[in-house]
Amino acid sequence: MSSSRRDFLKFVVAGSVAAGCPVNLVRIRSDAEGRDAKGAQVTGDHFDICHQVRDGHKFDRPPVSRRCDVLIAGGGISGLSAAYFLRGQDFLLVEKEPHLGGNATLEEYAGQLYATGSAFDYKGSASDHLAREIGLAPLPINSPDPTIVNGHWTPDTWGEGLDHLPYPDAVRESFKKFRTEMLKLATSKRQAQYDAIPLSNYLNDYAPEVKLWWDTYGPSNYGAKSEDTSTMVALDELKDQADSGRNDTRITLPGGNGVLARKLAEILRTKSAERILSDATIVAIEPQKSNVHVTYIHQGALTTAAAKFVIVATPKLIASRIIAELPDAQHNAMRQIRYVPYAVVNLIFDKPLYTRAYDTWCPGTHFTDVVVADWVEQKTPGYKPKNNILTFYTPLAESDRALLLTVDGCRQRAGDVLTDFRNALPEFRDAEPLEIHFYRRGHPIFLSAPLVTTKIIPAASQPLDRIAFANTDSLGPESLASTAVESALRCAEWVEKRMASAAASAIG
Repeated sequence: MSSSRRDFLKFVVAGSVAAGCPVNLVRIRSDAEGRDAKGAQVTGDHFDICHQVRDGHKFDRPPVSRRCDVLIAGGGISGLSAAYFLRGQDFLLVEKEPHLGGNATLEEYAGQLYATGSAFDYKGSASDHLAREIGLAPLPINSPDPTIVNGHWTPDTWGEGLDHLPYPDAVRESFKKFRTEMLKLATSKRQAQYDAIPLSNYLNDYAPEVKLWWDTYGPSNYGAKSEDTSTMVALDELKDQADSGRNDTRITLPGGNGVLARKLAEILRTKSAERILSDATIVAIEPQKSNVHVTYIHQGALTTAAAKFVIVATPKLIASRIIAELPDAQHNAMRQIRYVPYAVVNLIFDKPLYTRAYDTWCPGTHFTDVVVADWVEQKTPGYKPKNNILTFYTPLAESDRALLLTVDGCRQRAGDVLTDFRNALPEFRDAEPLEIHFYRRGHPIFLSAPLVTTKIIPAASQPLDRIAFANTDSLGPESLASTAVESALRCAEWVEKRMASAAASAIG
């Protein structure tokens, strides 16, 4: 959360792989200033300002020098959507990164777009409607998820694939029993009670391979292994997985939801460039009697803006530290939400190495799943890809967050991903990428742990007198583009209603 923060690391694999050294990451390219201990130019997270806020450092509060009707804290999809919905108002959007998009940051290699997170959406969602409104056309994925395990590729894992998993008969039967018995729970009208129970409680009677699969799936989608997964959330996910072979409602844009973020940013900058402030870190949000003071650091200087209303489109762990005078219960609820560190690794190949499915699960590896970046484009007549870009999702345990703070840690994780990929199937054994692009985030998604959706998020996200809360952790149950946009829409409507009420009172 720093004005000098950079997230994007490019590792370049050069030469052949030497025996005893599975990955030779000999050169790092970047556009940032700074060098690692080996002299390579590097880029990465800088946490100096964030950690000062966390540790209670008191920043000066300069006099108000800017005013607006609505200040939006955060320029991810949620903040961008809020600004779009309020584009007719006098707004100011403040984003800590030098770029906009948050988890939906788009990257490009040799003309091909690929995601660094937030890869898909759902048909009919708030984000689908918004994408179409601004001229984008999400395409259907239509690809039930396969699983690669024990050197075998199994299509439609939770559909017909359960009969073909490369396990003994007893293990396959355990998978099928789990699906049958859990889907019965999923049809219950008592789903809320399952939000209080960890999924691990329901896995004790099944083969350990079933737990391994869910301990792979959970961290990628909602941050949590089965011990920290709400059973309610897992039931919804199982329903989607079991039905995906017949009714896959997932959609995506070429490049994922980063395309939506980029389009929103383009629209806003075209008409309201002076209202978009990037590379600016908010250090305090302080409610006043008739407005809210927001202090931020931009270009090394502290500035205080006064806004009639504020939309906080940041994770609650940040909101809890920068908003003054939060009610104790709300502050405590915010601090109960946990977040996982996450790396996204893109391997770029100069030949079609893997194009068999959109999203493939790989239990027992250093990555959870791999997405074919140009999956929906492949169905376009005349499309000829230059490269095969594969996106590997690599969530970490909370205890491993420090691994992402060092270049050597990132190198090691990238190397582990490539090694595991090579070992996944025989045809991957000699895979030699052109480049490895490594994107790291410290706290991108929240854990859908028991009671988070039904108890903690509602308590954490109650609007204050002049402050409303967007971001995916304002709705749950997962960190999705759809909930990011939906929460932004609710906040925009709340602001407009409050402003209309104030205008009516002034006239009266």
